[in-house]
Amino acid sequence: MRSEADAEAAGLVRGQDGVRRWSQDASPEAEALADLYLPLCLAGPRLTVAQLGQSVDGFIATRTGDADFVTGEEDRRHLHRLRALADAVVVGAGTAVSDDPQLTVRACAGANPVRVVLDPHGRVPLERKVFTDGSAPTLWVVGAGGGHEKRVPNGVGVGGRGGVDVLTLPDDDAFAPRRLVETLASRGLGRMLIEGGGVTVSRFLHEQALDRLYVTVAPVLLGDGVPGLRFAGTSVMREALRPPTRRAMLGEDTLFEFGLGTP
Repeated sequence: MRSEADAEAAGLVRGQDGVRRWSQDASPEAEALADLYLPLCLAGPRLTVAQLGQSVDGFIATRTGDADFVTGEEDRRHLHRLRALADAVVVGAGTAVSDDPQLTVRACAGANPVRVVLDPHGRVPLERKVFTDGSAPTLWVVGAGGGHEKRVPNGVGVGGRGGVDVLTLPDDDAFAPRRLVETLASRGLGRMLIEGGGVTVSRFLHEQALDRLYVTVAPVLLGDGVPGLRFAGTSVMREALRPPTRRAMLGEDTLFEFGLGTP
């Protein structure tokens, strides 16, 4: 669902107050789904959101890197719904190396987004699933002079059988979040989900390149581990970021939705 017409066809009609509601009696689950995801569905062709799942003390994995799984099954379905609503799902090199994610839509209905791997130094091994499983297109974003050209075998690369396209950016400045958003939008990837890891999401948040941020907090204490959001913060509490916030329960987990900008 990407348009007002799609919403109408699905049975979500606009009332006199301007709010879309189901035209027929709907279950509490259907009401909750519309409330949470309809704003994303109708946000238009340009939207940048990020999602992190973390422990209550702020870690997305244990100190050994084990993140399987911090949050529960309902949060994983939520993440897959976000993927289904995106043109592209973006991860940094660290996540691609440590987690070897598929970045596909499996827990709900929907098409797979383009998988975008930000890899300035060309360090992600070509054996990772995003390069080999062929389940969705992959855009490998690398820096000039990284030597990646010598590592690309037959069948991987622009037009290759592996479905992997290589985009070489000229310098570090081209990897700045706002410039990446514009670069991907110019390739038809205007709706993007920044999925990980904590460093990449934190960069997009700190440089004000996000429209929405979703943080799911699990009732678990790790004590130590891989941190989630980390950026140069303020020394004065009253200057801390306090964006408009909504909350939803995902099983035992709590989802926080932060409104950071207007698409």
